[in-house]
Amino acid sequence: MIATKEKKTTDIARRFPENPILLPSAIPPSRPEMKVECLLNPGAFRFDGRIYLLLRVAERPVQKPGAISFPIIDADGELQILEFDMADPLLDLSDPRTLRYDGIEYLTTLSHLRLVASDDGIRFQEGGFASLTGIGDHETYGIEDCRVTQIGDTYYLTFTEVSPHGVGVGLRSTKDWQHFVSHGMILPAHNKDCALFPEQIQGKYYALHRPSSPNLGGNYIWIAESADLEYWGNHRCITHTRRGMWDSSRVGAGASPIRTAEGWLEIYHGANSKNRYCLGALLLDLDEPWKVLARSHAPVMEPIAAYERTGFFGNVVFTNGHILDGDILTMYYGASDSVVCGARFSIQEILHTLR
Repeated sequence: MIATKEKKTTDIARRFPENPILLPSAIPPSRPEMKVECLLNPGAFRFDGRIYLLLRVAERPVQKPGAISFPIIDADGELQILEFDMADPLLDLSDPRTLRYDGIEYLTTLSHLRLVASDDGIRFQEGGFASLTGIGDHETYGIEDCRVTQIGDTYYLTFTEVSPHGVGVGLRSTKDWQHFVSHGMILPAHNKDCALFPEQIQGKYYALHRPSSPNLGGNYIWIAESADLEYWGNHRCITHTRRGMWDSSRVGAGASPIRTAEGWLEIYHGANSKNRYCLGALLLDLDEPWKVLARSHAPVMEPIAAYERTGFFGNVVFTNGHILDGDILTMYYGASDSVVCGARFSIQEILHTLR
């Protein structure tokens, strides 16, 4: 049990003493004129005996006084820099993550995915693999928050595609991390937080995802099924937000569900009306994964450490990557939309909180 002076907490995460394990200053920018502003929400996997993280790297140009500039990718894959005067009355900067100019919304940073490797799961370095960047007109604002799921000898990458058309889910696959197959947008806008199950269930693939509706419905977790991982159907809503609770405004899946004797264990994020992001757990039926057997009443992890409370967008713990070693779940997560951290959990301890 971890506690702070501010309040009692149900947090059961065992944070790495070395946290944050990756800072923006540790990753060189993609171009000399760019600056890495944030590292966020890595996917995690094992390959060739090492642990890899697939980081979301958010960049923008070095800023000039009195102006704001940011990058986009055009449909031909070329980087363009847009710049606006800070005093322009058509400019809305009320959210640090986005800006609106003359009714058009942009991201203040452009994200791509960068691979780092480690022998001990704590100290990570780049080396040997190219970055993954946005391609085509569905990814002109970048690609974000990749989940990595290994099925057989193939790694499947589900990630958020961002463009003026909206936010959808893309899929790429690889066997060697050198050559990739792009499967296009598998879930159209507005959708994100897509986590594949690591094996077929009764001959079908399953995925958790989160469509969003600003007017009717909400930011809920859904499940879908597929015969080929590209075309998805039989969508069912399985988890709503809960009024007055820590996950009252939005919920979304983390990394791939974990098979346990009691059911599929899914670590998910939830946020309240103050945009405070915590982590909880769902337990899904092994054979009928659209059936929720149990759900966290209180978070299993909250933003209580200093590096989780302050940053680019504070009071956030957000995960979409983990490594399994028996009962030990090593979770890699983004803190305050700024830095990458690690924590360990006992799977049995998480399951105990659900009983």
